[in-house]
Amino acid sequence: MAGSVVVLAGVLIRAWASGHIRKAKKLAVSGPYAYTRNPLYVGSLIIGLGFTVASGVWWLGVIFLVLFLGIYLPVMRVEIGDMQRIFGAEFDEYEQNVPLFLPRLTKWKDSGEKFDFQLYLQYREYRAAIGAAIVVAILAAKAFFLI
Repeated sequence: MAGSVVVLAGVLIRAWASGHIRKAKKLAVSGPYAYTRNPLYVGSLIIGLGFTVASGVWWLGVIFLVLFLGIYLPVMRVEIGDMQRIFGAEFDEYEQNVPLFLPRLTKWKDSGEKFDFQLYLQYREYRAAIGAAIVVAILAAKAFFLI
């Protein structure tokens, strides 16, 4: 159960982020993007940690963290170059004020933009919620029937 609560937190962060991003069209600085430049990845990390908590096997958490960092840190570095190329000075200011991954404690600035449910649907972020729900249901069934 504890793992499923952590998974839910990650799914909600990813959902919140997807409703604020307009890929390659407008620099996302609202919602969770006012706290971290990569809230989708933060949400993915939390989801993965939730599943490792649910597994009850501590070393799976270590393996997950090593794989996550090995995959996503290089991806984030490449994306910095893309963002600088697309958004220029606007991204430079954002990069100076909002951390790459670990969120800041206070909002950088209030852009006034609100969550857009149509973006959530457009990017099909609901698939992460469905997938997480299926895995949580399987783990719950396994725990229920094996106890």
